[in-house]
Amino acid sequence: MSRHRVVICGGGTGGHLFPALVLGRTLREKDPEIDVVFIGSDRPAERELMARHGAAFIPLRVEGLKGRGLKSLRGLALLPFAFLRSLRILRRLRPGLVVGVGAYSSGPVGVAASWLKIPLLLLEQNVVPGFTNRRLLKRAARVAASFRETLPHLEGKGVFLGNPVREEFHLRPGKRPDGGFDLLVFGGSQGSRFLNRAVVGALPYLDRWKDRLRIVHQTGTADLADVRRGYVESGWTGAVVERFFDDMPARFAAADLVLARSGATTCAELIAARKASILVPFAGAADDHQRKNAEVLAASGGAEIILESEWTPQALARMLGGLIEHPQRAAAMGEKLAPLAAEDPAGKTAALALDLMEK
Repeated sequence: MSRHRVVICGGGTGGHLFPALVLGRTLREKDPEIDVVFIGSDRPAERELMARHGAAFIPLRVEGLKGRGLKSLRGLALLPFAFLRSLRILRRLRPGLVVGVGAYSSGPVGVAASWLKIPLLLLEQNVVPGFTNRRLLKRAARVAASFRETLPHLEGKGVFLGNPVREEFHLRPGKRPDGGFDLLVFGGSQGSRFLNRAVVGALPYLDRWKDRLRIVHQTGTADLADVRRGYVESGWTGAVVERFFDDMPARFAAADLVLARSGATTCAELIAARKASILVPFAGAADDHQRKNAEVLAASGGAEIILESEWTPQALARMLGGLIEHPQRAAAMGEKLAPLAAEDPAGKTAALALDLMEK
């Protein structure tokens, strides 16, 4: 095995891919001789993101198994081929460490690593471990947890290190007070149809704050045209509506409040940036993990929660309006997230990876 090669596997969404990229970059900063190779699903969006970041990327044809109905049968049929391809890749690369960042594409690679006696480090980004990481737990050497609340689930292998989000989220430049209130809306890297439609539907209930409320909305690809049309038809012509923002840390910095899903990396970015939020957990998330993530932030006082089943335009207007009228409350909410933060998540996770390679 090569002590100067690391394979990072997993992905499927930006919530898994961005921490993987941050960890890869940090490993190379600590040891410029390290060669980092990423293995993930063969979805076009994943290929595009990794290519944009210049990552050495190997696609794996694999699909999820949990919560997909009849589509799970196709995932099961692909699984033996994914195991064989993972074995061939690892035998060729001979890495000194495999890091699993979650999602179904890390499963076959993690199992293959254990068969080949390659040490396996898992990153668990949710409060409650996901399906794949639960299956890999006994094979792992250590598990880096993003939340302290996760440690009891990790059979003594866990260490609280935080989620290695992009460094720019930690910078927290000051926001100039100008009397306006900036709201950032996004549903993760792929967008959220529920949030897109719900926010557009709530615009008439927000009219009384139109002179103060500025909205920046990331829609994902599928709903961009419909959401833009909805803003125009509701008279919110000043809203910034785009498919995707490459400069999300800057968007966080400019926002007074974030309205979002509660995926693990979104929560980690909110904690790093100390941003108040209204979180709408995805009701279809496996093991209801988004609700559990949101509850940790809400318990700190740094977030409010609206469940999909309880969503109404009036509920959003009431919650948002109170913060627009008293913007100091939003700033105070953001600061209440500080106890949830870990110090230097990327650096400490990279140090743990290097230590496992040496051992």
